[in-house]
Amino acid sequence: MVTHELGRPVEILLVDDNFADIDLMKEGLRQARVHHNLQLAMDGVEAMALLRKEKGFEKAVQPDLILLDLSLPKKDGRSVLADVKGDPHLKHIPVIILTSSRAEADVQTSYDLHANCYIAKSIEWDKFMASVKSIEDFWLNLVRLPASAD
Repeated sequence: MVTHELGRPVEILLVDDNFADIDLMKEGLRQARVHHNLQLAMDGVEAMALLRKEKGFEKAVQPDLILLDLSLPKKDGRSVLADVKGDPHLKHIPVIILTSSRAEADVQTSYDLHANCYIAKSIEWDKFMASVKSIEDFWLNLVRLPASAD
């Protein structure tokens, strides 16, 4: 396993409520060559509590990268994205929208809210794994992520 240039595991927050997609992402990241820790939030309220270290998440580690689904219970991904990018303590964290929506309105809204990337999930194993590999190659191997504020 390769250590990222941060000199520590890359902290990834996955915000998704679909257990099948979570398992696929875990498997894809397991196959990654970069050392990482994966945190999981099942809804938008939980994601924001984790990011802001509230309500039982006081010891949470700030992620280096957020993988965010748009269709979430309690608080949808668009609202989470707006909150993250509107918070001076969080806005530096790259947010990758990873969703099943291929709607042009969702793509446009995500970029209007300052998403760093928009990837439509595929239901086909090979295509989904190619998406995970592209995230690994670009965001974990090529791009220099900002140092965590923790």
